[in-house]
Amino acid sequence: MNGILLIDKPPLWTSNDVVSKLKGVLKERRIGHSGTLDPLATGLLVVFAGRATRAVSFAESHDKRYTAGLRLGLRTDTQDISGNVISQEQTDIKDEELDRVLSCFVGEIEQTPPMYSAVRVNGKRLYELARKGIEVERKPRKITVYSIERKGRESGDIVLDIKCSKGTYIRTLCSDIGERLGCGACMSALRRTEAGMFSVENAYTLDEVIREAEIGDVSSLLLPTESIFSEYERITVSASAEAKVRNGNPVSFSAQDGTYRVCSQQGEFLALGRCENGIIKTIKSFFEV
Repeated sequence: MNGILLIDKPPLWTSNDVVSKLKGVLKERRIGHSGTLDPLATGLLVVFAGRATRAVSFAESHDKRYTAGLRLGLRTDTQDISGNVISQEQTDIKDEELDRVLSCFVGEIEQTPPMYSAVRVNGKRLYELARKGIEVERKPRKITVYSIERKGRESGDIVLDIKCSKGTYIRTLCSDIGERLGCGACMSALRRTEAGMFSVENAYTLDEVIREAEIGDVSSLLLPTESIFSEYERITVSASAEAKVRNGNPVSFSAQDGTYRVCSQQGEFLALGRCENGIIKTIKSFFEV
């Protein structure tokens, strides 16, 4: 079983919980995903099955889009509502002031990873240290926030629509916004709505996947592996060239320099390849071995 499965992750599940469940449901040990969601979060988890797991590294760099809840006046040690309360105060922040501060976080900015994260420092996961009450210095990282839109309020929390680059911690963004406002803040909810070209609107719940597995038709839910490379032109090679591609050898092909989806005459996606001076070399192969 090879392909990409879009999952709408339920709350309280870790991303690894979802992977473990799918390994059993799909009866496929080769399962991976392109970006972790916290247990509190819901939404789009892009899952790769079988030979498609070779594409995970390409998807990890995709931009993301989220709907987030911003709770003003509440600081926690995890930067979201699941953590221990550090301080809490009443706030009366006007929308105009909030919009002004939100605009300060649009563009390329530096963000310090939170202690409750999987980032490694001296070989240790930060969350492992945080659980022991240890806080260490973290180097800020450059991220890009393409847009932040205030979409209204829900149960007193500010609802934000955020488009950002990989590696962005929305929890930390919420906390930093609160600090800039002077009242503190944390993330009260999070839902990933987009990852690269994929949307949560096309995702399946775990229950839906399990039901399809029971009738033996899970493959109908899978997107083809090459869909992740839809930006690249598709080319078809001859039977002799296909044999070379399957053996990892370069092949001659009349095409402009660039990256291509290399396919067989039967339509099988063989590899992502790079053409230079009429020679295509494999970047990564995806045919079943």
